[in-house]
Formats: sequence, C-alpha cells, structure tokens
Amino acid sequence: MDKSLAVASLGQQRLLLPVWVRAALVANDRLKVCLSALQAACHHADHPQQPTMDLGRELAAAGLASENWLLELPSAASRIDGRWLLPGLERLREALRENLAVMARPVLALEPDPGSDTSLRVQHWQAWLAELQEGWLDAAQLRSLTHGASHGGGTDDSLHQLVMDLHKALNQVAREVATEVLAGAHVWQIEDRDRPLVEAFMHGLRRTAPLKFDHPGLDTAATRDGARLLLQNDIGTNDAHVLVVQVEELTVTLTYSDLHVRRFEFFQDLLAPLGANWSVLEARQDAQLNQGLAYTVGVATFACADAAQLARTLEGLGSRIVFLIDWNRARKRLLHFVGKPAAVALLTEAARQEIGHMAWLRAGGEQLVFAAMQSVGEGAFRIGDRLDEVLGEDNAMGFLLDLMRLASAALLHGQGASLVADEARLLLARLVRQRSAEFDLLDEHAAYCQALAEALAQTLAGDHDALKHEATELAARAKGWERQADQLVMRARELAERQPRWRPVSRLLALSDDVADALEEAAFLISLIADHHQKGWTREVREALSLLAQVVAQATQDHVKALAVARHLGSEHDAEGQDNDAFLSASWAVLHAERRCDELLREARRVLLQSLSDAPSLMLANDLAQSLELASDRLLAAGYGLRDLAFDEAGARS
Repeated sequence: MDKSLAVASLGQQRLLLPVWVRAALVANDRLKVCLSALQAACHHADHPQQPTMDLGRELAAAGLASENWLLELPSAASRIDGRWLLPGLERLREALRENLAVMARPVLALEPDPGSDTSLRVQHWQAWLAELQEGWLDAAQLRSLTHGASHGGGTDDSLHQLVMDLHKALNQVAREVATEVLAGAHVWQIEDRDRPLVEAFMHGLRRTAPLKFDHPGLDTAATRDGARLLLQNDIGTNDAHVLVVQVEELTVTLTYSDLHVRRFEFFQDLLAPLGANWSVLEARQDAQLNQGLAYTVGVATFACADAAQLARTLEGLGSRIVFLIDWNRARKRLLHFVGKPAAVALLTEAARQEIGHMAWLRAGGEQLVFAAMQSVGEGAFRIGDRLDEVLGEDNAMGFLLDLMRLASAALLHGQGASLVADEARLLLARLVRQRSAEFDLLDEHAAYCQALAEALAQTLAGDHDALKHEATELAARAKGWERQADQLVMRARELAERQPRWRPVSRLLALSDDVADALEEAAFLISLIADHHQKGWTREVREALSLLAQVVAQATQDHVKALAVARHLGSEHDAEGQDNDAFLSASWAVLHAERRCDELLREARRVLLQSLSDAPSLMLANDLAQSLELASDRLLAAGYGLRDLAFDEAGARS
C-alpha cells in the first residue's frame, strides 16, 4: 500500500502536508505556464505576423518539457468572428483543473469550514472550467481566466487571481509544516547534500536582509522534489512578485515574475555578474490580455563548474533579493532629482555596493532632499529645479548615493532620521560650494578655445605648400567649434535667468566667448590668405605669425589649468594652499602671454611691412596678427573674470 494512502486512511492528513505543499508548488508553476501559453496563443491569433512566444524554458522549469501540445498551442491558435479557436483548449482545461486541485489541497486541508471563501472559489472555478466549451474562447472568458485585479472573489474574480491567492496561502502553510528551520529557511524533506546549498543561499540573504528593515518579505522555504532542490522566496507583499530557485546537479534555474518591467531589467543587471543566461522575457501586458495588469516572467539558468561556484551563485542570488523590495517606489521618488536612466543606474549602484534604498525611503526619501535643497541658501535652488540640472548629473547621482549610504549606516546603527536630515544638508551644502556644474560649462567652453588656438598654431607651423588645404579644413572646424561654444553661453544665460548664482558664470562665459570669436576670425583669415593671397610670404612672415599663434595657444592651456584649479579653491583638501599657488601661477601666465603678444604683434608688423608689397596680402596678414593678439587680450579679460569668480566663491575677494 502507498504510505500516503495509509496515512490518509488514519485521518492524519496534516502529516501529508509537506508532500502536498511540495506538489502544490509544482502545480503553481504549471498553472502559471498554462495561463501564459493561453495568453500567448490569443496574442498570436490577434497578431499572426509577430513571432510566436517561445515557452520552452518555462515548460522545462515547470517539468512540462515533454508536453509538446502545450508548446504548440500558441502557433495553432486563430481568431474567427471575434472569438479565439484553440485546438488544444480541452487539454488545457483539464490541466488547469487538475493542477488547481493539487495546488488548493494543502490550503483547504487547514480550513475546517467547507464553506470558506477559498473553498467556494476553488469549487466555482472547477465548475466554470468544466463547462468551458471545447475549442472556443471569447474575450469575457479570457478575462475571467487571466485578469489579475483582486476583488476578493465573486463575478470579478479570476482563475489567475485565485492562483496568486493560493500561492500566498501556500507560503504560510509551508512555514507551518516545515520540519526544521535551517539558517533561517523553513525546510522539509531535504537531503544532507542540500544543507550546504540552503545555507549558502541563506548566507547571502541574511547578509543584506537588514537593509529591508521592518518591511515584510524574504521568508524562504526549501524542499526536495526528486532530483531537484527547490528554494522559494517570498519577496514582499505582492502576489505576482515571486522568485523560485531550482538546483539540479551543478545547474541553477531561476524563475522570476514581476509586475514592473523596469524592475525586472534591474534584477537582470544585478544577476549578470553571476552568469545568468535568461530566456526571452515575456511582458504580458497587452491591454486585451489581462487588462495590462499581467506580470513579466523570465527564466535564468546558471551553469556552475563545480560545487564551490554553485555555492557562490546561490549566495549571490540570495544577497540580491532585498534590493527588489520597494524598488519601484524608490525609482519614482528619485525622478524628482534625476532622469529615468540615472535613477535606475543609481539604484543599481546602490545595490552593487550593498547600500540599498530602503533606509533613504524610511528616513524621508524625497523630502530629505527637498529640505536639504531649501536649506542650502537663497539663489542655490528654486522651486521646480531638478538636482541634476543645477549640480550636473554626475554630482547629483553622487550626492544621492552618498545620502543613501549615510541613511543606511545611521538607521542600521539605531540612529534617527533627524541625523540623516542634518547629514543631507551638510553634504549638499559642501557640494554646492564646490561649484562643479558651473565649472563644467566653463571647462567645456575653454576646451573649445584651446582646440581652436592649437589648430591655428599647427596650421601656421605646418608646410607652406599644404596651407591651402589645411586652411580650408581649419576654417570649417573652427566655425563648428565656435558655434558649440556659443551654445554653452546661451545655456549659461538661460540658467542665470532662473538662478542668480549663475549670473557670474554667465558673465565670465560671455568674456570667454570673445576669445572663441577672435580665434574663429583668425581661422577664417587664414583661409582667405591661403586662397591666392600669399604673395611675398617669406619664411620670416610665417615664423612671426606662427610664434604669435603659439603664444596664444599656450595661454589657452594656462587658462584651462587655472579653471581646473579654481574648481577646488577654498576646499578642505587644499589645507596647505597649494591650489592657491597653482591658480595664481596659471593666471599670471595668461597675463604674461598677453604682454608677450603685444610685443609679438609689433614685431610681426615690422616683418610684414618689410616682406609684403601686395596690398591684399599685407592687409590680411595684418588682420590675422591683430586677431591673434585680440584673442590674447580677451583671454586676459576672461582670466580676470575667473579670478573674481574664484575668489568670490572661496571667500577671498578683497
């Protein structure tokens, strides 16, 4: 006699619960795959031109790899007169009824009242499935089978909702019937070889679990099903957010479902370092299929080389789960301060560093940041400003990541949210004082000026015969660079209209743009000279103009250096004043260059008058020399503007 029947004959059904729960978990996987196949079939019937979903991995993970009829169901479906014709619907109906009974059995065994809500719902759907017409399905019937909105039974109930509710109940039953707790996991009927695997998974889970604080979730159950070890984690309170791990030999198979596609993609990124090989994701969110409320399902496999890698993979999987809890809420809160890609990247980095986002949410979330922005001082932020628009994306992300780190450390050590708020204000105030976003614009503009000056110097120092070709190319490049520099000036003006603290930067960029204009004019003059206006150009003429251009190019390099140093003037890392010395040295180099260019302009004019008798050639060469010298004059004015800005920011203005 079968032992389970013998136990049942004695009326001790609770002794069968571990076996029933194990079977129910398998039935749960099969029910979900059957409903997925049904949705895929209807979708293919509606959109026959699109590729049919490949459910091969899902079927294999649910132990249905040999059920070819289920694999072929989507491709065989068609739409006729507003209904779906499904050749395999009868077999699907029986599979749904059979697996629903198996899944409900352990839950109903603990409910002595045969008239309980769960019992009545199971009876209703068993009868509903039995009456389902063979081969045909209409829109109302599809919705009844697959929609996910929970209305607690009745006519608004669905088979899909019942499956999710039973799954939640199964998690509770599994905890009650577990024969022991191993490293925090509720386990039953496992073998000795399973213990280190369960412990590895739980070691990773426990390492990061404190980051969820008092949020529900992360309960783990483990059992063996034939050749497979099964690990299931209750991620949170959402019934459609499920994670099941299967271990067979040295292969780990993960089945994961999620309501949010972005969170699914985030989880994929987290698992990439572990070597996850994902099946094609199926975002079952068609408006007609489940009213857009369906979840996304994917299966990942991890092929491990040995037992050590298998343990590391399971530990890694366990350690990543906590970062899924309230992920979408954190992402939405971050959108107040950074763009969508940056918000996801920020949460990914917080998970990679095992900082997490829950502490930040518990400490106030976006209100923490808004309060810090308000406290920085008048002119730094205005209502409606986004953090990345003021600080730049990199600085905004760095601040938010540091804030998450501070919040986690404080709350894990029992410190209050008020301390985190103080830390946020100090952190943001320090960042604003560094003026990074403003200097990013100044640096970029100065880089265009440097590129212009160096291109001029190289062209004048090059081969005389190649001047025409090089000059034409230079003029085109110079015009493009000058336009890009103009865009930066306009950007600064727009910011200055909204934020008073940008006004000095806007004024400085306007001065710097005069440098770009003079250099672009010089490039244009070279192109005119190269176009048949080099009469009388001697080696001395070329050397005189080349030397002038080289001094201007060196001055632009010194200006770039001064900008780089000015960014950190007065900061904590320059306690010995080394940056002050470097800034003054670079600034004085620009001053000396301007004086040197005055002298070189006069020397160049003497050479031009001695060498050039052709009037157009003389005029253009003189204009070129003047444009180069004018660039040095404008560079000096920009240098003085930078000096005033830097000293103002550092609090050293006299």
